[in-house]
Amino acid sequence: MSKKPDRITAMQQIIDAVKEEFPLYQEDTFVCGPDNTCVGCPKKLMELVDSELSYWQHQLNRGLPPTFDELYSFGKLCKNVRRALVRNGRIAA
Repeated sequence: MSKKPDRITAMQQIIDAVKEEFPLYQEDTFVCGPDNTCVGCPKKLMELVDSELSYWQHQLNRGLPPTFDELYSFGKLCKNVRRALVRNGRIAA
């Protein structure tokens, strides 16, 4: 039987997964798509994820654990942004 991670470890796992999968620091990440063909604005969504990710990484570095609601909210945000990035062709499904 595997043990569930604590809240800090769980948040760090989400952050690591987002950094690995999302094109956060590629040069065309924060550029609007051609001809305004976006479904939801990937630029704004990536800015939102980047700011949340930076905030939570700072909190974890200070040793402050997120609440379960904060874990859920950040995970849901990342899931929804991922879905928008797939719709816009920024990442593979």
